[in-house]
Amino acid sequence: MLLQDTTMLSTLTVADLRTILREILSEKPIEAVKSHGRLVYGLDGIRELFHCSHKQAQFYKDNVIKEAVSQNGRKIVVDADLALKLFNERRKK
Repeated sequence: MLLQDTTMLSTLTVADLRTILREILSEKPIEAVKSHGRLVYGLDGIRELFHCSHKQAQFYKDNVIKEAVSQNGRKIVVDADLALKLFNERRKK
């Protein structure tokens, strides 16, 4: 289905909207496809990986393991193996 960027949302049919959503949801994040390691999802995944609090998981995500984190909107995907490596390197310093 080919819609122009100027198509108004009010003119879309339900079938058009379903097609658009299906195309969007079928796309896989590039970072997740590249990674061959173990993945964890969200702050809960970080909390389980490091056995820490929510606040500490947020700190790790934003600072310590930043290179291992891929975030698109509210979806967070973390390469667990790289995150553990980064965490251990930080502890050695």
